[in-house]
Amino acid sequence: MSRFTVVDTPISELRVIERKLIGDERGSLTRLFCADELKMAGWTTPVAQINHTITRQKGVVRGIHFQHQPHTEAKLVSCIKGEVWDVAVDLRQGSQTFLQWYGQILSEDNLKAFVIPEGFAHGFQTLSDNCELIYLHSSQYELTAEAGLHPQDSRLAIDWVLPITAMSLRDSNHPKLSKKFLGIEI
Repeated sequence: MSRFTVVDTPISELRVIERKLIGDERGSLTRLFCADELKMAGWTTPVAQINHTITRQKGVVRGIHFQHQPHTEAKLVSCIKGEVWDVAVDLRQGSQTFLQWYGQILSEDNLKAFVIPEGFAHGFQTLSDNCELIYLHSSQYELTAEAGLHPQDSRLAIDWVLPITAMSLRDSNHPKLSKKFLGIEI
């Protein structure tokens, strides 16, 4: 019996995972990761790194981050406390959905996760105070390969749910996309 339901999005290979809660009078159990079961969602590599973020304030935007080759990464993103608007942007060179984005509410209550394949940028906005996310990465972070998109780039036109209350200096300094940007190779 699978503990996950895989939901396709309008963007090829970008998927939402709906987790099944098993509970009784003692409490509950939710499976966060299973390599065999997540193959059907496109997760085919070992987990190389796990990160945990805490964002204290509602309305904060973190991201939109990605890594260049040879350090491109897939991510499995889960919200374990609070609620976020999680966004993935297709940066795959030659993709039919190049520069299109898809957003999904992830929360401790809805038990959803995002499977973000290589070639996508990722960011989120907190919809409540004190949000915590767990990220599973297929590649380790590499400073020399990191890059980002400006969260308010008009070329992306991301529909942030709330007014942005804060973002890091690094994220606010990410450049807006030039017409010369053709995407990243996978």
